Amino acid sequence: MPGLPGAAHSLSHSGDCASFHASACSRPPEPSKRIFMASHFPSEPEDAGLVAKGRSGDNAEPLTVSEISQALKRTVEDRFGFVRLRGELSGVKRAASGHMYCALKDEKAVLDGVMWRGNTQRLPFQPEDGLEVVASGKLTTYPGRSKYQIVIERMELAGEGALLALLEKTRARLAAEGLFASERKRALPFLPRTIGVVTSPTGAVIRDILHRLADRFPSRVIVWPVLVQGQGAAEQVAGAVHGFSAMPEHHPDRPDLVIVARGGGSIEDLWSFNEEVVVRAIADSAIPTISAVGHETDTTLADYAADRRAPTPTAAAEMAVPVRGELAAVLADYEARKKRAILRPVQLGRERLQARAERLPAREALLQSHAQALDELAERLRRGLRDRAAQGRERLSNLRLGPAVLERNLREAHRALAGQKLSPALVERPLAERRERLAALQRVMRSLDPDTVLARGYVRVTGPDGTTLTDRAAAADQSSLTLKFRDGDLQVAPGETPAPSPPPQPSRAAPRRRVRDSGTAPAQDDLFG
Repeated sequence: MPGLPGAAHSLSHSGDCASFHASACSRPPEPSKRIFMASHFPSEPEDAGLVAKGRSGDNAEPLTVSEISQALKRTVEDRFGFVRLRGELSGVKRAASGHMYCALKDEKAVLDGVMWRGNTQRLPFQPEDGLEVVASGKLTTYPGRSKYQIVIERMELAGEGALLALLEKTRARLAAEGLFASERKRALPFLPRTIGVVTSPTGAVIRDILHRLADRFPSRVIVWPVLVQGQGAAEQVAGAVHGFSAMPEHHPDRPDLVIVARGGGSIEDLWSFNEEVVVRAIADSAIPTISAVGHETDTTLADYAADRRAPTPTAAAEMAVPVRGELAAVLADYEARKKRAILRPVQLGRERLQARAERLPAREALLQSHAQALDELAERLRRGLRDRAAQGRERLSNLRLGPAVLERNLREAHRALAGQKLSPALVERPLAERRERLAALQRVMRSLDPDTVLARGYVRVTGPDGTTLTDRAAAADQSSLTLKFRDGDLQVAPGETPAPSPPPQPSRAAPRRRVRDSGTAPAQDDLFG
């Protein structure tokens, strides 16, 4: 039958049977799969005709390409239903559907592989080119391209050396991005009010941290429970770090410090803290972070990304808070130093004051000179008063008042008065000027007097307090009004119609007093009063 050599050639690419699982080599081929035996082919060549014809002794119908492909697929899957291959990954790529396509190779052969999305999501590491892995699955064929491949169900790193190589490769790549740079490291808060801890809530790590914090400085602790090992642990740890950072600034539960902690273990147990998603979450954290993963000899990529690395979770608690007793001692020392600093100047001032007081002279010595000067001034005052009284008595004794002396003084005063030439014009002129100014002021006063127009029929309205009202609104607000006429006043209320008043009686004009002008000026006052 045609096609058997090609099928045998394809199967020969699978390599030596000893490299696969033992169960795949020990099974004999089933009878139903023996349709591709060489004895079924004619031993002697026949002339090829234009149209296919049946041959003597041949009872097999020709197979289609799909049929032979499906037969090969069943043969390969039945023979190699479970194999474990060790090789280096090459051409790793993820499709939009989530499936992963790759190739396993060694120095002599290459085998295509595919891993479906469900198995890819359970991978504990990120496959990359160059990694040496052990892949478990089954061999199958892909009829669309006449190729065979392995459907990978499980993939593991080929030994701890491969795991360390992947770790170093990831570390170098992230370090080149600057995630581990010292410039990114931030100082830890001196005394955080709230501490966030990302760890497993059931392990001994959280108990060690809480116990150490209680011994040093009791603080408020918020635990974000996560898985610290196995499938999905890296995503939970990264989500917890992002969750703390996403809290608002003034949120009461927002921590001032975050501790990412886990106990010790093998490199496989700590691998979640080497995942890129955890490293980037710690590097991007808005809150200062301490990494306390494993024991002192364990190092993960989370330690490089954190602001501080603690060798153990207990050491992380010691880094987070100071010792309360030591703080109290420091404060007490500061208090004592403050008191000494306050009292020292007072003490020095008291000592200086005492020294200066001792050098001051006595009060009696300071007042002796002043007391002596006071005595001398008092004596001089008494002498001066006596001398002044004596001089007064002497001047009084020299004054002899008699009629002759008084008459002589009077005659001298008369002569002085007669010597003064006083003209009446000197007095009349100022009086005339003042009289004219007074008359002018009277004329102005009469022109400004509001009652001068009352004789012509006008009325002046005043309020209860005597204020003249000039507008209607002001008059309406008053309780009573006074109307001033030429011959008298009339009391009215706003809104009332005044009763008609009797006709005014003719008033008798007061007789004008005739001022007799004597034509003589008033007598001049005595200049001597």
